[in-house]
Amino acid sequence: MTTATTGRTTVEGAVGSSHTRVEGRDKVTGAARYAGEIPFADLAHGWLVLSTVARGRIRSVDTDPVLGMPGVLAVLHHGNAPRVDTDYIGMLGILPDPTAAVFQDDRVRHAGWPVALVVAGTPEQAREAAEALVVTYDEEPHDITLSADRADAYPAEGHMPAVTGKGDLAAGLAASAVVVDEEYTTPEEHHSMMEPHAATALWDGGRLEVADSNQGTTWVQSELAKMFSLDESAVRVRSEHVGGGFGSKGLRAHQVSAVMAATVLRRPVRVVMTRRQMFSLAGYRSPTSQRVRLGADPDGRLRALEHRSLNQTSTVYEFVEPSAGVARVMYEAEAHHTANHVVRLDVPSPTFMRAPGEAPGSFALEAALDELAERCGVDPIDLRLRNEPVVGPVSGLPFSSRNLAACFSEGARRFGWAERDPRPGVRRDGRWLLGTGTAAASFQAGAGPSTALVTAEADGTFTVRIAAADIGTGARTALTLVAADALEVTPERVRVRIGDSDFGPAMIAGGSMGTRSWAWAITIAADELRERLALGTTVPPEGITVRSDSTEALGALAQKERHSFGAQFAEVAVDTTTGEVRVRRMLGIFAAGRIVNPLTARNQLVGGMVWGISMALHEEAVRDRASGGLYGPDLTGYHVATHADVPDVEADWVDDPDPDDPVGIKGVGEIGIVGAAAAVANAVWHATGVRHRNLPIRPDRVLSATVPTAGGGTDA
Repeated sequence: MTTATTGRTTVEGAVGSSHTRVEGRDKVTGAARYAGEIPFADLAHGWLVLSTVARGRIRSVDTDPVLGMPGVLAVLHHGNAPRVDTDYIGMLGILPDPTAAVFQDDRVRHAGWPVALVVAGTPEQAREAAEALVVTYDEEPHDITLSADRADAYPAEGHMPAVTGKGDLAAGLAASAVVVDEEYTTPEEHHSMMEPHAATALWDGGRLEVADSNQGTTWVQSELAKMFSLDESAVRVRSEHVGGGFGSKGLRAHQVSAVMAATVLRRPVRVVMTRRQMFSLAGYRSPTSQRVRLGADPDGRLRALEHRSLNQTSTVYEFVEPSAGVARVMYEAEAHHTANHVVRLDVPSPTFMRAPGEAPGSFALEAALDELAERCGVDPIDLRLRNEPVVGPVSGLPFSSRNLAACFSEGARRFGWAERDPRPGVRRDGRWLLGTGTAAASFQAGAGPSTALVTAEADGTFTVRIAAADIGTGARTALTLVAADALEVTPERVRVRIGDSDFGPAMIAGGSMGTRSWAWAITIAADELRERLALGTTVPPEGITVRSDSTEALGALAQKERHSFGAQFAEVAVDTTTGEVRVRRMLGIFAAGRIVNPLTARNQLVGGMVWGISMALHEEAVRDRASGGLYGPDLTGYHVATHADVPDVEADWVDDPDPDDPVGIKGVGEIGIVGAAAAVANAVWHATGVRHRNLPIRPDRVLSATVPTAGGGTDA
């Protein structure tokens, strides 16, 4: 046995210094195993069969020929699959999407609806048999059309109030010297992370074990337990390495179907989605139709602000893309009204996708602010700062901190904004028209209750166990640094184990709340353990373990508006002969709390900004009205920004620790994409004098727009 000490006076702080990923070597050498490559004895493979119609009923599933094919073990469908429960409230306080509760009836709710699972000894056998399975349908008429004038749209809450309002909007607009009243649209957009969705299920001694790729093991554990009517202690979910999530890796059809097959066959079964299947089953960002009305005095000070948003959802599940929510934080107006509406269509269920609501909402709001600045003859940055709120414009709550002005000040200095000629369509570089644009950004800074276990080992090291999820953000490394500082030791003396539901409840990796939530729980446990060790406690061979729960600490927080903020800047070049738009450089300056690991934080911010470029210029999933399915549901048909599209992207931050957080963290995962598309769109207007209110800004849209004379302006 040894006596542990923490070296309180000799260890420099690890938080705030750049560290390479602690698991980096394992990832580049292949030692890190992802969900689809973990070995299991006697492993069988399932292949999902998806509907080819958008609405109707399954008339028959012709299983006999398929069951006779080599290696086929079973075909699960609505006629023989285990029954599951969907009448429950999940861990996130919402009902489960019935799409995940596969094979429960003969109804088909959208194109790509799961209708069967073929299980075989190898993936190749399963795929061949799945492609040979004949499913006959009684097809019904379907409706997939989203439009701003849908009479069946209704207000929906999601994770925020559906409608907010104060003041007399009509009077405010009537009294305004300058009014902007425009419609903005964004298309259907998809997550396509590097690692597809994959899960392996098996029963071990009466306990369900699932090796998965997800954004929260206790989240998936809780959902599976409820769906299959099990005690949570009878379910273990592991997800040690995750190759990206972006909001889509919760409970999906692959996990549920794998559990069903493992239950029927009593052997391990793995189900992996193909890239094309992900376009039907993994969720997506709904298209939006947004109307923004702004009324202002001649100097750009707002009298009235209205932001209304409409998105689509499936007929079986209500998901809100709360695009109007961003206006509730950003700008003050005496008359201030926002609303989020949805319409149910025969389409797959949308889901959380990086900065849900804020990404499309900021495009509409920040483009409208730019239009207002133009009409008032006011610099776009000055106009935004003139409308800075003192408290939350809707909530009336104080801000924990709001350093947006500092972001604009630093960003303008580094971008060279002062040298900008505000007139559109006057700068050229050969055949290219040049323009610059800016936009503001905000994203909530929340935290969820979490538990953590911190153990002082007999050899003087420390082990942290927490059901966190590192979805590529570097969370494992950040938590190592947080734990090292809390324990007052070097990071080399800390081992962080994550991704196991047996470690106890913890917040998911979502909403930019993961690192903040987990760090809070780790800090509580580490503080208590350090105090015990400071008393000279002897560490036995099994170590000394402290378990924490941050629920009480979070519940004691005063109500405030807690957000990260940012200022986005973009320079574009536009060829009006070919319609090509090139982003030459981008700069984002953020106020995102205390930065735990600058190396991985910058990576997250730059990644978000690149996604904003992709959103502005490339990404667009288009549905075929005849079939209800997508054209080109793969990475050939769905265009994304690549290295050639992103020559110079820089992200940095201003000092902005959260005074109410034990580490000062806010969150950086999603703020990088917010405002980025608007900055690009505003730069395209500055280059050409043409407003593009519909994303993406494709070459055909540039070519079809009227190009004004120098110094003029028009709309696309």
